[in-house]
Amino acid sequence: MQAMKSLKHLTILIALIVVFKTPNVKSASECFEGASRAIFKFNMVVDDIILEPLAKGYNKLPSPIKIGTSNFTSNVSTLLSIPNNILQGNFEQLGHSIGSFAINSTVGILGFLNPAEKMGFKSNKEDVGQTLGSYGIETGCYYVLPILGPTTVRDTVGLIADTFVDPFAHVTIREHELLSSSGNALDYYAVKGTTAIDFRADNDKNFESLEKNSIDLYSALKSIYLQDRENKIKNSIIDEDEWGSLDN
Repeated sequence: MQAMKSLKHLTILIALIVVFKTPNVKSASECFEGASRAIFKFNMVVDDIILEPLAKGYNKLPSPIKIGTSNFTSNVSTLLSIPNNILQGNFEQLGHSIGSFAINSTVGILGFLNPAEKMGFKSNKEDVGQTLGSYGIETGCYYVLPILGPTTVRDTVGLIADTFVDPFAHVTIREHELLSSSGNALDYYAVKGTTAIDFRADNDKNFESLEKNSIDLYSALKSIYLQDRENKIKNSIIDEDEWGSLDN
């Protein structure tokens, strides 16, 4: 039964690929710029009131706790990379992803430590949006979502598809059991929220500098987001150390 469900999900994904693989959509054009700018302003208010204060507080945590939390959320995100490595046919990276997750989840105490990296395992963060991009699917138009931030048609499809292929999503928001493991929606959103705070904290100075020096912050972040996604599709590490991950 589970195999049939997985086949159904894959069929839906293929159908979506066919629908959105169209030369008529101009790459990264604006769909609803007026609405996107309004939503962007709303997101900035949310950032000022909630996310930024949380990020600054997070940065004041003892270094071992902050690093351990970052390692844990990064280890969980590796689960999404595994099926996408398969879909992309990148079996060398698949070995790194599986090895990294297995070692960090056991020897690394559920991922709070990162011994896999010292052993030479490097797990890139892969998602369905990147997989679609690797197939040659164009971005489609660009827009901004409430809370989730910048995205494109392709990445929105990918974001939805992620919940079907991500093992962590299966055992949490989809309430399935996998290898005797299960969770709930709170676990899923807690990890996603912590990941967002961790990213915001790591890039606190970058955001402050961008806000001060950008004539049009909306356009600046759009450019950074699109370039970041392009780099990830090409498995490039350009600017990765500076901006980390700009995924939704």
